[in-house]
Amino acid sequence: MNKLLLIALTLTLSLSSFAQDPVIMTINDQEITKSEFLQIYLKNNNDPQYDKVSLDEYMELFKKFKLKVAEAEALGYDTIPKLVKELGGYRKQLALPYLIDSAKNESLIKEAYLRTKEEVRVSHILIKVSEKASPADTLAAYNRIMRLKDRINDGLSFKDVAQGKGGSEDPSVAKNGGDLNFFSAFQMVYPFEEKAYTTELDKVSDPFRTRFGYHILQVTDKRPARGTIETAHIMVAAKISASQDEVENATAKINEIYELLENGGNFEELVAKYSDDPSSNKKNGVLPPFGTGTTTRMVTEFEEAAFTLKNDGEYSKPIRTNYGFHIVKRLKLTNLASYETMKKTLKSKVAKDERSKTTQDSFVAKLKKEYNFKSYSEKGLKWFYKNLDSTYSKGQFDPSTLSKNKTLFKIDNKKFYQQDFAQYLKSNYRGAIISTDGSLSNVVDAKYSKWEKEAILNYEESKLATKYPAFKALITEYHDGILLYEIMSDIVWNKAMKDTTGLKTYYNNNKSDYFWGTRINGDVYECYTLASANKVYDLLKTDTLSPVQVVQLINGESELNIRHRNGKFDLNKTQHLSSRELNDGLNSVYELDGKYYIVVVSETLEPAQKEFSEAKGAITSNYQNFLEKNWLDELNKKHSIKVNTQELYSIGK
Repeated sequence: MNKLLLIALTLTLSLSSFAQDPVIMTINDQEITKSEFLQIYLKNNNDPQYDKVSLDEYMELFKKFKLKVAEAEALGYDTIPKLVKELGGYRKQLALPYLIDSAKNESLIKEAYLRTKEEVRVSHILIKVSEKASPADTLAAYNRIMRLKDRINDGLSFKDVAQGKGGSEDPSVAKNGGDLNFFSAFQMVYPFEEKAYTTELDKVSDPFRTRFGYHILQVTDKRPARGTIETAHIMVAAKISASQDEVENATAKINEIYELLENGGNFEELVAKYSDDPSSNKKNGVLPPFGTGTTTRMVTEFEEAAFTLKNDGEYSKPIRTNYGFHIVKRLKLTNLASYETMKKTLKSKVAKDERSKTTQDSFVAKLKKEYNFKSYSEKGLKWFYKNLDSTYSKGQFDPSTLSKNKTLFKIDNKKFYQQDFAQYLKSNYRGAIISTDGSLSNVVDAKYSKWEKEAILNYEESKLATKYPAFKALITEYHDGILLYEIMSDIVWNKAMKDTTGLKTYYNNNKSDYFWGTRINGDVYECYTLASANKVYDLLKTDTLSPVQVVQLINGESELNIRHRNGKFDLNKTQHLSSRELNDGLNSVYELDGKYYIVVVSETLEPAQKEFSEAKGAITSNYQNFLEKNWLDELNKKHSIKVNTQELYSIGK
């Protein structure tokens, strides 16, 4: 099971604190109140029922969940370094909305709204450099981007410099010359978006850095936002690396589909029959909305085709992208909504986005005032100015050379010392750019400023659980979800997959559960018109042609007439076969769900025992359930769990 999915499923199992609240369940020494349980019950039930049966059923699920978490804690899973680190990472993310300046955050939300109203078209040049690159590599990358900008300033075109020798390191530059086409808010990393929206039209920006490296960009066009569009498509796959024959076949197929549409064919039916996009061909071809206010971007050719359509329901002529050929249908175009309508959505996006960090400086200033901040850095940093030398940039700084441990600042009566800063310096030596005169005072000042800010934010983060019950509940949810996933992996999921002996023993003890139903061995011809099906039937009656020859004769120059499959088919699990009584040999044409079938049965296979290898997937799943049941039986004996049924049944009254 996907870890993030499991965590998401357990997010609703939050345990807040409610004073003066009856206890509804106790597991070991942990008490869970009536209000806590009710909160969880309501979150997990869109249509909550308060009858005894419904409450008992949910309580059983809840007990199993809490038993597994209790066992994980008893076994010390919450102290495993990788899980502690993982939870710490989630905690950092969850804390971000609490570590911002609310007033400045409001301005970011308004800024984002204004940017969704206008799209900018940008070309860029990238010189890659890691965020943790050495000072030498960082400086080298910066100098390279500056030289490229100088070439543009000297009169060369942006595209020529981007594609020229020693130019952009963006892999797409060979195809697009650095042109990223139009975008709006939230569709690029924030530093890139910020530079794009603050650079004048046709101007080239100064170098700036993102997590990808150094960039310069040129704003080549601006236009009003076109709105959010919902589309569906029919796709015939043809990768950019496809052979000439494959491209020609795909071209012929998409043109035939388009001709069917033009002759009155149903778009959704053609999607189901012919589209090669597995993510949409079971959903009438419908794709995620894209355009204004979304984070989704489609390839340029697809976007242009979609926004060119004038009316809902209108479809395009076939277009080609790097993925193949498409016919695009416009479902709905929505113009930009008002700020009031979008504010909640924008607020959520800003909170999760890199831009939210820009409010932290003002937030730290507020924390300093709230917690009576006092600085002693003027004296405390003197040692670092004097003793930090060029070996620092090589990672050779030794904090033990610091003989004293003076206070650098105090906040909320908590002191932060020279040794704390020294350890930070040791761990964060990369990226330090030493002055040409060899001085490291600028490095000390820059590192100290960053450390002080991080230390204050970390201190505030440590208090969030006591200041904000909602944050405490959220952290508990992630904590329980991570532990549950890990212990289930060890005790049930992974064990079942790796325990070959246990799997085979389980199979031998439960063989009667693994039987093939009645099967046929033969050929199935699937046709899209009755005329094609009748031709296939007539050809097969001659008994002189191979399946390949039949398909070639029926398809001719088309790619849409017939599909052939050969092998063993379980009648009970194959819908288009289970609906028909089939005899050995050639069976007559029959129709199901708009398609026509001709089946040639070589032999009928009666129900038979599945071999271990044939049923391994089902055996593994059943063995996992078996292990989990036995494990829960053990946990019920190991852990004390009591339910206050009087309070449980009073819920909803």
